[in-house]
Parts: sequence; C-alpha cells; structure tokens
Amino acid sequence: MLVHCRQYKHEEVQFDDNRTTGESQTEDTVNPDSEDYFGADIDDFELETWDTIEFRGDPIQRRSVTIDGVTAVSVPDDPTEEDDSTLPGGTVQLRLDSGIETLEHAAIVEVQDENP
Repeated sequence: MLVHCRQYKHEEVQFDDNRTTGESQTEDTVNPDSEDYFGADIDDFELETWDTIEFRGDPIQRRSVTIDGVTAVSVPDDPTEEDDSTLPGGTVQLRLDSGIETLEHAAIVEVQDENP
C-alpha cells in the first residue's frame, strides 16, 4: 500500500540579532527565495521540507510524508508518551517488510492499495 500522511512538529526557533524571544518566524525568514539562497530552484533538490503553518494561533511546522510498501496501518487508541495535545495528529504505526515505522504527531491523508 501507499500511505500519505502529514506530520507536525513545534517550530524550531532560530535566533539572530534581528529577532526577539517570542517573535514568530515568518515564511519569508524561514523560507527565503530558493534561487537567491541556493542559486538554484529548491524543487530540483531531494530535501525534507517543513512548512510553517498556524495552529490554534501558534506557528508550527508541517511536512508531507509518503511511504510505499506498507502492509498495515494502525493508530493506537491510547496516547503514547510522544503524543502532544498542542500539535495536530497522533501516533501512526506503519508495518513494512523491514519492520515497523512509527510517525509521531501525524495525520493520515490517504491510504491506497496498489493491488486491490
């Protein structure tokens, strides 16, 4: 199966001389124009990209995760130690041929069986 999720984490604060404690990072400071920063379009690179979004009035980060070759998906009823109620999603367990992959603070977007 092909599983597509969104994973969330707290914003990683990067301090510099132009910011004060508690000041939110904006999209412009977190993600400058890739052509200016790298000298090439960021879509040409294979990178793990986190986008800054707002959740309950606070900035958090979100990324899309797509995993192929999943044989089973489960979402535990009981919260784990890693679950954080200040972030969307919960723990998602994916069973693969190579073992179990656990995504904390994740929300399932789509699960697709390639061979129904």
